[in-house]
Amino acid sequence: MKVLVINCGSSSLKYQLIDMENENVLAIGLAERIGIEGARVKHEIPGMDKVVIEQPMKDHKDALKIVLDALVDEKHGAIKELKEINAVGHRVVHGGEKFSGSVVIDDEVIKALEECVELAPLHNPPNLIGIRAIAELMPGVPMVGVFDTAFHQTMPSSSYIYPLPYELYEKYGIRKYGFHGTSHRYVSARTADILGKDMNELKIITCHLGNGASLAAIENGKSIDTSMGFTPLEGLAMGTRCGDIDPAIVTFIMEKENLDIAGINNLMNKKSGVFGISGVSSDFRDIEQAAEDGNERAQLALEKFDIRVKKYIAAYAAVMGGVDAIVFTAGLGENSASNREKICEGLEFMGVKIDKEKNNVRGKEVVVSTDDSRVKVLVVPTNEELMIAKDTVGLV
Repeated sequence: MKVLVINCGSSSLKYQLIDMENENVLAIGLAERIGIEGARVKHEIPGMDKVVIEQPMKDHKDALKIVLDALVDEKHGAIKELKEINAVGHRVVHGGEKFSGSVVIDDEVIKALEECVELAPLHNPPNLIGIRAIAELMPGVPMVGVFDTAFHQTMPSSSYIYPLPYELYEKYGIRKYGFHGTSHRYVSARTADILGKDMNELKIITCHLGNGASLAAIENGKSIDTSMGFTPLEGLAMGTRCGDIDPAIVTFIMEKENLDIAGINNLMNKKSGVFGISGVSSDFRDIEQAAEDGNERAQLALEKFDIRVKKYIAAYAAVMGGVDAIVFTAGLGENSASNREKICEGLEFMGVKIDKEKNNVRGKEVVVSTDDSRVKVLVVPTNEELMIAKDTVGLV
């Protein structure tokens, strides 16, 4: 059975074509910088040279068309025709309280996802674009939605409830849901394997750091807290999202800037974060380059990001009564040695010691802490796609 996994992020589209008979990856790729200058698709067939397709992509539908063409290309394709694909698994960010697990996608599910758009305005729309595009381009192929929120359903009520009138939770489901659950689930399990430990005996803090970013406190294999909340806006300063701010700032800005609800949502979701501080880009690679070139606002943006991550790490260690491992994953977490080092600086009191030589690595599974570090620090490239494919097979 061949499963195509589609993972639409806010400005990216990851994909893998997987033969689930043996879990071999037949093709893998990434459409990045969607909607901004320098858009491209990196497409690779294992054992062959990577192909880079530089082409403007105004949205995720454009990106998906390029991906499907690449999969059946005579020179660098993995299959002869799209009919060889038996099912498609979609990463879906927010299911609200409508979905606590993965589901086969039908018209009813699509309608429910549309109702959840307001909860994840950056991600659910591209998720839906991907679903509709596949339905149009590959009619009749079964699709499964795998939700970022599912892994965090184990959070205790003291973690997910907000200090608001309780009837607002009862009426509207206003609570913390958490996101990136498929990634946190995968890397925490891999961490236990790498360390040769029982997952049920570990306290792990997973750091999914990319354009969208979140941390999770995972105790005995279960998520007990996470930094994103009712929507993916809460938590860290991200690519374009503000993360945690004083709530009173919202109404203050609305009054001063004469913004309506759509305007303030747009400002907090698309114009803030490290992009808002730096004025350079929402892409951390651009910001890091600008910082190296002496751009003080870019330097400030990175410092703000790093200190937010550090604060959450310390907080989650306190919540769990200690930590055995800190794990870095996703685009920035996997590839920026300097970022990992700066985040861990000052955490020596917790038993964290980074080995600079080991830490000089990009995108590989490795322990980057010193041999005598009481808390192990790891880089574990995430594989949300494999987790999504497994759920897809299970349902289809």
